[in-house]
Amino acid sequence: MAINRWDPYREVFTLESRFKPLFRGFDQGAALTAGFVPAVDIYEDAEKVVLKLEVPGVEEKDLDVRVEKNTLTVKGKRSFEKEEKEENFQRIERRYGSFHRSFTLPTSVDAENVDAKYNAGVLKLELKKKPEAQPKQIKVNVGKSLAA
Repeated sequence: MAINRWDPYREVFTLESRFKPLFRGFDQGAALTAGFVPAVDIYEDAEKVVLKLEVPGVEEKDLDVRVEKNTLTVKGKRSFEKEEKEENFQRIERRYGSFHRSFTLPTSVDAENVDAKYNAGVLKLELKKKPEAQPKQIKVNVGKSLAA
């Protein structure tokens, strides 16, 4: 029977090696390839649902907006300019790469009536509500008696 020397740190090193892949990409160089998640504001009024996504630096041709069934999907890509790669960067904090956001639409939204506008790095999506989902005002007649 062989005698093995006990190493109190063996389990720690084993645990570290198992966790390393989870944290790969959090260093500064990974900022060039890691994707980003654009911030979004969502609000609703009587006639429409509006989403505003912050996507500065994303060109219009790199945006893909789709509605399938009751899901709105926005995909895009922000590329790192090749000319800038040769610069001597001290710090890179902006994220580059692809993003993908999906939103479940309420049944009151008309999926065939979507308007998309892109201005100053903000993608604005307006989804009109179905006519039956919009509130209807009822006129109240004043001065008429109920007994008549």
